[in-house]
Amino acid sequence: MIPPTDAELKLLNVLWERGPATVRQVHETAAEPDKSYTTTLKQLQLMLDKGLVTRDDSSRSHVYRAAVSQAKTQGKLLDALLDSAFGGSTRELFVRALSRKKASQADLEDIRNLLDELEGK
Repeated sequence: MIPPTDAELKLLNVLWERGPATVRQVHETAAEPDKSYTTTLKQLQLMLDKGLVTRDDSSRSHVYRAAVSQAKTQGKLLDALLDSAFGGSTRELFVRALSRKKASQADLEDIRNLLDELEGK
């Protein structure tokens, strides 16, 4: 999988959230006032070439859908970030992430549960 650019990731997030959508729907949902409709169309066409989306052109309005899962894409991006910015250290990534932004109580509980689960294995 070719990793998506930041701009492509925004469009993938729209497709992951709302499911299959036309260019117009993706453009309106992404709500980037500095981008034109044709820019969104061109990005989706490039993403099609990269295998990030598929397109159903059986109707007048082409419908795009994510061809890659959100979890797989996030995993690949996280692996690359972990290796390039943190020297492969999960600890450093965790410490930096948790020190940058206050985690909610629910987030902390999820993290504790995950750590308990990993320690139990």
